[in-house]
Amino acid sequence: MENKAILKQESKEKKHDTSLVTKAVTFAARAHDGQVRKGTEIPYIVHPMEAAAIAAGMTADPEVIAAAVLHDTVEDTDATREQIEKEFGSRVAELVAAESENKREEQAAEDTWQIRKSETIEHLRHCDDRDVKILALADKLSNLRAIYRDHRAVGEKLWERFNQKDPGEIGWYYGSFRETCAALADTAAYMEYAELLDKVFPEKA
Repeated sequence: MENKAILKQESKEKKHDTSLVTKAVTFAARAHDGQVRKGTEIPYIVHPMEAAAIAAGMTADPEVIAAAVLHDTVEDTDATREQIEKEFGSRVAELVAAESENKREEQAAEDTWQIRKSETIEHLRHCDDRDVKILALADKLSNLRAIYRDHRAVGEKLWERFNQKDPGEIGWYYGSFRETCAALADTAAYMEYAELLDKVFPEKA
């Protein structure tokens, strides 16, 4: 009985340990050092930081917020899932893995775009883990904000910077998140996402 109480207290303390987020920010900043957002000179770290801020609007769990900061490290840097688990624990590693695509490095990114995005959508469609959906929505809302902003600035030239050049296909992908993340419909992030989606891809309205 005493051991259970100790474990419960340790779990509670971990849930409120904001140092985990600070550690994640430092790790991600180093991992993404030198990277920029596609077609811009904006340091890449701005994106995971924004995703973390969005996630923090939906949960106070430091493991989820840390995972948002780290969500692209395994997919886009030399960091590994094993390294994330060692540094941040199994739950953070699981969340980061759930948000990481199989990029199939042996093939051109434009050739695998459709299958990679379909896999992501199907995974979310059958997932009942709210935290995984929070990460997905935070990531995609950050991206959609950038798409909306840049589309207003450069117009249809925007699509040239993506692996998938067809805005209809990109619209399908982002439109799918409105369905798969509907469990978060009561959040401000979801409402903003739906509003921006209708502005950028009105055919998905």
